[in-house]
Amino acid sequence: MLRTSLRRTLSGLSGLAISLILVSVWIVSSASTVSASGFAFSTYELSSTTGVVCPNTSGTCTNTAAEPAIRADKAGHFYASSENGLGAGTLAWKGTANGLHYTALQSPDSVSHGSPFAPGGGDTDLAVAPMKNSAGQYNVYVASLSGANVDISTSKDGGKTFSLNPIGATISGDDREWIAADGANKVCISYHDIATDNIIVNCSADAGKTFTQVGQAFDTNHLFLTDNNEIGNLMIDPKNHYVYQTFSGIANANEISCTTCGTHVVYMAVSTDGGKTFTDNVVYANPDTTVNYGHQFVNVSLDKAGNVYSVYSDNHNLFYSYSTNHGTTWSAPVQVNAAPASATAIMPWSVANNAGHLDIVWYGTSYYDGVNPPDNYPMSAAWYVFFAQNLSATTPGSTFTQVQATPINHYGGVCESGVSCTGNRDLYDDFGIAANPGTGMASIVYSDDQYINDPNDPAASGCTSSTSNTSSCDHTSIATQTSGPGI
Repeated sequence: MLRTSLRRTLSGLSGLAISLILVSVWIVSSASTVSASGFAFSTYELSSTTGVVCPNTSGTCTNTAAEPAIRADKAGHFYASSENGLGAGTLAWKGTANGLHYTALQSPDSVSHGSPFAPGGGDTDLAVAPMKNSAGQYNVYVASLSGANVDISTSKDGGKTFSLNPIGATISGDDREWIAADGANKVCISYHDIATDNIIVNCSADAGKTFTQVGQAFDTNHLFLTDNNEIGNLMIDPKNHYVYQTFSGIANANEISCTTCGTHVVYMAVSTDGGKTFTDNVVYANPDTTVNYGHQFVNVSLDKAGNVYSVYSDNHNLFYSYSTNHGTTWSAPVQVNAAPASATAIMPWSVANNAGHLDIVWYGTSYYDGVNPPDNYPMSAAWYVFFAQNLSATTPGSTFTQVQATPINHYGGVCESGVSCTGNRDLYDDFGIAANPGTGMASIVYSDDQYINDPNDPAASGCTSSTSNTSSCDHTSIATQTSGPGI
């Protein structure tokens, strides 16, 4: 994320909480396995070298990328991407053996990767087609931000090769793009037009070669949200082809001049015509106008029955709401994270599979003082990736099982203000989870700034014990579920 569109007071606590099942957590023998109450995760670092399979014992599984994304195709393959930084290119991996092994792919923007004028490398996102192409493969799309435009890299052969379209956005000058796929060859992107902070949705019918369809997420009743919103991700339902664009924003035009009003309303923009026009529905409007759901990011996911899930954090607690009527009306907020293990929960992502089956991940810490935002947390605040699962997520009163999925991945403050950050930004702005559609087992891709230096997490050049917990040790890792229920 290049910038934060709103500079508003961050505070507040909201939502209707239900009881959660908090299970005890322990780390088994080494950093490579984390388990809790029947759930277990295998964790390891990924490689930046094309063709290297991780984990291995040769010390070649190192990278310096952060802010990753992940998806799964219907064949059970995982695809992940992560950014080297604006202008430095994007990395990608393919996960096999149910996510226990990942192979580094050709750089999705290999035409320019390594050049000092390389486009892309910022704000990566990824999508996988829900239908096979004419060659019997599921198209894989990797988006990355160049600032001037959006790079769209397409693979039609299972990630072996990528072709690059460096001008995916019809409006130049862009921020925080997202990508979603439909059918065999349709792909859509959404992004902030930096000049106006409008949320633009562009769609391609030819697998990303050209983006000729242009829409915007704000309907005529919500044009006041232009320059008063924070964008979330984009999803497409493969059955009815509805397009869902989520974001947070202010409640009405009167709040435009409000200096203390945050993005205290979560919205779901729904398109029933393939992304041409949208209707903006309110997921949840917090009556405390100082609350901000724009850091980082509000998230939408869909299950196979067409149920829609919205996940959002107020910088303290994490909530979800669900819709069983295609995003028109929504349940009340339900708190997902549980203290004391995760008293703070930020940067959520979710994935759904079978009807009512939902996994949610976030960066969490047991620290919370009720005064300071995460940017000002002390070094005693230890952060982990947390995982929560609900197998009845559309049933009122249902509960989540919460577990710690990784070892410590950061200590201290976490800044969430994009490039305007003055604090520690090692975790950047988001990460992700995907689930194998067949088994329902999850694979999580996340950022880590710890010096570990064991066979599963060798240290990259410049990462030493003295530079642990700094950007010198930033890298992208995997946590793949090896036991416990799937979704």
